[in-house]
Amino acid sequence: MSLLKRQFLFAFLMATLLPLLAGCTRHSKDEHYYLIATNINLPYWKSANAGFQKAATQYGVSAEMRGTTTFDPQGEVAEFRTVVAQKPAGILVSVASAQLMTPEINAAMDAGIPVITMDSDAPQSDRLYFIGTNNLQAGRLGGLRVAEKVNGKGNVVFFSIPGQPNIDERLKGYNDAFAKYPGIKVIDVFDMKGDSGLAMDQTKDYLSRTGANRIDAIICLEAASGRDVAEEVRRSGVKDRLLVAMDVDQPVLQGIRDGTIDSTISQKPFTMAVVGLKALDDVHHYPVKPLVQDYALDSFAPVPSFIDTGVSLIDKSNVDTLLNLGEDKAPQ
Repeated sequence: MSLLKRQFLFAFLMATLLPLLAGCTRHSKDEHYYLIATNINLPYWKSANAGFQKAATQYGVSAEMRGTTTFDPQGEVAEFRTVVAQKPAGILVSVASAQLMTPEINAAMDAGIPVITMDSDAPQSDRLYFIGTNNLQAGRLGGLRVAEKVNGKGNVVFFSIPGQPNIDERLKGYNDAFAKYPGIKVIDVFDMKGDSGLAMDQTKDYLSRTGANRIDAIICLEAASGRDVAEEVRRSGVKDRLLVAMDVDQPVLQGIRDGTIDSTISQKPFTMAVVGLKALDDVHHYPVKPLVQDYALDSFAPVPSFIDTGVSLIDKSNVDTLLNLGEDKAPQ
């Protein structure tokens, strides 16, 4: 091989390999990313953590989920402050209380720590953007299902956690759908305070009502209550009430299969966390600066204001697909 050809080949190889080598050195285990939430022992959050860890493994960085094992907004704030003090590469947070978390997010951003919200937003904060479900759409989807099943007429109750942004949005979505059906009456929005046991106890009362006070549909706006409310329905032997759940843990899916639960609204926490860590990593390595404070108003913003990860209705027609997925192809 001539000297000229050898020089050309060397130059070609260097041009090809250097970008690859640079890409390999971009990431490090010293880069720590955190996912913060409440009720982290729920299957929903275990799925999210699986996605978070999968993305961390792909990128060769460190990732950890932190939070409270109950619905505890103050405890979540304390966890957030602890993580901020460690000066991580980025934080993904599901906001239990926008009022409490907004100043904490702003302080983290001021300290140069990128924060993205997932699952539940703090839209008035300085967070970069929100990744998750279009919760208004989720509520409207559920509302149309309920209206169809009760033929546009009946008494409806909700299990909720008032003040949690994503759940408030779902409730609004349901009410938007019900606005077209004056025969549907919302009798109660029960604050279960994040405790599915309270929802289970209250279900006894709802199922006991008769006549004009009869409850025709029970709707769970969050993940924790569906399983326990379904169990109380089974124990009661009442078979003619509509139950609509939220999210797709295995007991809820089994409840749809056996007919105790009519349907549930499915989200994608695994996807939210995968996308979230990768987005934080990108901002960590390539910091962004908006032309105006609000990215939603910045027509040249380098990031979106909202990434919708999708929502779907699960009923008997498609529940087996998810049950088989859960049993055979759980995310690794």
